[in-house]
Amino acid sequence: MSQARAGHSDAILDRMKALHPKVIDLSLGRVERLLEKLGHPERKLPPVIHVAGTNGKGSTCAYLRAMMEAAGRRVHVYSSPHLVRFHERIRLSGALIGEDHLTRILAEVEEINGAEPITFFEVTTVAAFLAFSRTPADAVVLEVGLGGRLDATNVIKRPAMTVITPVDLDHQDYLGDTIAKIAGEKAGILKRGTPSVIGPQTDEGRAAIEARAEALGAPLAIWGQDFHAHEEHKRMVYQDDLGLMDLPLPRLPGAHQLPNAAMALCALRTLDWMRVPDAALEKGLSTVEWPARMQRLTRGPLLEDIPEKAELWLDGGHNPHAARAVAQVLADFEERAPKPIYLICGMLTTKDASGFFDAFKGLARHVTTIPIPGEANSYGAGALYDIARRAGIDADPAGSVEDAIHQIAARAYGAHPKDPPRILICGSLYLAGQILRDHG
Repeated sequence: MSQARAGHSDAILDRMKALHPKVIDLSLGRVERLLEKLGHPERKLPPVIHVAGTNGKGSTCAYLRAMMEAAGRRVHVYSSPHLVRFHERIRLSGALIGEDHLTRILAEVEEINGAEPITFFEVTTVAAFLAFSRTPADAVVLEVGLGGRLDATNVIKRPAMTVITPVDLDHQDYLGDTIAKIAGEKAGILKRGTPSVIGPQTDEGRAAIEARAEALGAPLAIWGQDFHAHEEHKRMVYQDDLGLMDLPLPRLPGAHQLPNAAMALCALRTLDWMRVPDAALEKGLSTVEWPARMQRLTRGPLLEDIPEKAELWLDGGHNPHAARAVAQVLADFEERAPKPIYLICGMLTTKDASGFFDAFKGLARHVTTIPIPGEANSYGAGALYDIARRAGIDADPAGSVEDAIHQIAARAYGAHPKDPPRILICGSLYLAGQILRDHG
């Protein structure tokens, strides 16, 4: 390996970004070429659980990992995007990949690839496979980056299990302009004879997935038909063909987390070779962690500026489906402990901001719009403010999250001095990552 080309992992990733002009270019050819040069590490992995979908992918992967690790299993995880550090994307047998290890892997990939075109996500996927192939583990939880059929992760020919979480409109420029088309792309991860767990879907999304499964002979376990879950007496009641389970509610807040947890439960109960005991399933539900998914911020400098007894929350959901789920969580909070709801929102111009704000109409008292620092595709605060106002929500722009906090503090204290607000920072995983990095 050329030591002159090695270096800090960030430096290597920056060099690799320059090899392909498009940030997103769905194709399998480039990644297959590089994997072949590396001796096909993707063929040397532990059993793979491959997870696609529009919303809930990350949470479902987190449940899978938490439950298997609670049973003493060693689990590799590949996920994206990262929030604070790139290392979050690659988890080796229970721990984030170390800097020295990551640098060595990336340097090896860089040297083998040479000057051939390749995207950033393809490089990181190949690096993950290389690291996974050299570290013993019992399973790999593999999250799709975008779509499914042409996603770089879809070079895995024989996964042990596939999972498709709820499909909704997102990334229409790349995946299609209808839920049926997008679901068809997600269903590209289905493999002949490989069992698959299908989460809650619209009728058209489910039809597209079922059509692909029938063509392949892929057995499906479908939410609402083969497995389901609901809350009862502050417990989670789960049922599938193997029986009924009385479980603790998932640690991650929100009714939308029940189907996410149920998909993980169904997948693991279907995989006979994994044999996760019921006690480990329960422990996984109670201990799971997944940052920036309705995460309450309990430390950091932003808390110094919010009104006394106010709450500060963070969520990275960025499409209308995610917004509806978050709005339901806030509505549930409101029913149990009423507080005026204020949003601080930053979004990318590639997202449906109007649809996002629609979910909060009649619920949020006010939204303060901000730009996402350093993101070229971020809405300006003024442009996002206009969209919020057109959606029927009272709004004001601000230059930063700190300015937004100060505006909300002044507004809350001025109008309702004894009514501390519930503040949610939302609209983008990129914004959420910056909040955790700078203020966590």
